[in-house]
Amino acid sequence: MDSLPHHYSVIVNAEPENSLKTSAAHLPTIEVAPPRQFDGPGDKWSPEELLLAAAANCFVLSFRTVASIAKLEWQTIQCTTEGVLDKVERTMQFTEIVTRVVLTVEHEDSRSKAEKLLEKAEQICIVSNSLTATKHLEIEIIIL
Repeated sequence: MDSLPHHYSVIVNAEPENSLKTSAAHLPTIEVAPPRQFDGPGDKWSPEELLLAAAANCFVLSFRTVASIAKLEWQTIQCTTEGVLDKVERTMQFTEIVTRVVLTVEHEDSRSKAEKLLEKAEQICIVSNSLTATKHLEIEIIIL
């Protein structure tokens, strides 16, 4: 890992109509538009979905790291992240984020360790640690 602080940069280009073009120097451009709930087309990534995607991806990458360090053998992970956007006082914000994780391991004796590592991943996830929403983690362990 590079020494801290790290710096990240994205560029958004827009016209009065149409989707936003969002890019970073080393990444392909993606199109972003408002979600249907804000009268958008619903066929592009929205800022709200990108925020939840960032939280879900950060969680899974955090889990990969702690599982590797702890030498947990696992087969698959599925992370579904849902957010509640609501008005708080006069500001709209995400008030709740629920992360539902299904982890597949081969042996029953891995269950306890896996649960602890999933909880650790939630604690160290940089993206969710940067958000003020209430966070909930729901875990399901599948034994092959």
